[in-house]
Amino acid sequence: MTSEFSLIDQFLEPFDRRGDGLLLGPGDDCALVQISSGMSLCTTVDALVEGVHFLPDLFGDEEIGHKALAINLSDLAAMGARPRWFLCSVACPNDQTRLSRLPGIARGMAALARRAHCLIIGGNFTRADRLSLHITAMGEVPIAQALRRDGARPGDHLFVSGTIGGAALGLQQFLKGELPDQTIRQRQCRPEPRIELGLIARQFASAAMDISDGFLQDIGHLGARSHCGFEIDFSAIPMEPGIVAAGFSPPWALRGGEDYELLLTVPPAKADAFVDACAAKNISVTHIGAAREETQIHWKNAPKDLDLAAGRGFDHYI
Repeated sequence: MTSEFSLIDQFLEPFDRRGDGLLLGPGDDCALVQISSGMSLCTTVDALVEGVHFLPDLFGDEEIGHKALAINLSDLAAMGARPRWFLCSVACPNDQTRLSRLPGIARGMAALARRAHCLIIGGNFTRADRLSLHITAMGEVPIAQALRRDGARPGDHLFVSGTIGGAALGLQQFLKGELPDQTIRQRQCRPEPRIELGLIARQFASAAMDISDGFLQDIGHLGARSHCGFEIDFSAIPMEPGIVAAGFSPPWALRGGEDYELLLTVPPAKADAFVDACAAKNISVTHIGAAREETQIHWKNAPKDLDLAAGRGFDHYI
């Protein structure tokens, strides 16, 4: 019979548990960490729930573990923070099918944690009706240099990283019983948090956020927090190749969510240097518009018969 404590030991096995700044990790009542001099602690929490955020029959075990950590590291990236530590709480039914998935989930999470130089420092196990992973991630950012949502100013250039719509396309193909190609599967099952982009953007950007809830919804959040609007060139938005060929419209892609790309505003005087810094690291960013004083979003080159406001993005309670 598997005990709670043997599950904890088994889950922790693939993780690195020693590193700079960690004074006391898993095994005590609390973890102890030492924040670097001149740094602020940046903290976020998110959950990955079976049937809500992942399809248990279609996701591999390591994909589940990767995604659970990745969605949290994406929030740190949006703040320009360097990942340092995380806590992981696992809720799991007491059945062998679910329990047997935990080692693979841990391996997927540990692999990303290792690449991101982010140490697990504690967590919890509990029995529940469905499998879920709840992660609190922590990073460091120099004092007063964190990227926030409230810094955009009229005239700032608007950029987005990567491509839009791939994760939503992957989900729809799964639901229709189709197998996405490797690129689209990666977008849905193994999103890549834009950590390096966040560190670069900290030197140039006035505001930033990730677009996990859908481009249309999140651009609205960015504008609301910064008390501004945007002029956006619809034709400039980098859509995931294959969206239209698969029978979906570009506005649908903008509502889809789970892209975990970064939306950034950059003052005009810094825009060229920002693009050059991204290119030097082979990071794809696209200039799609600019912040404006009026609080509405003005679209250029958008088809007139398409309702860009309908179904603005993902909401857990709508």
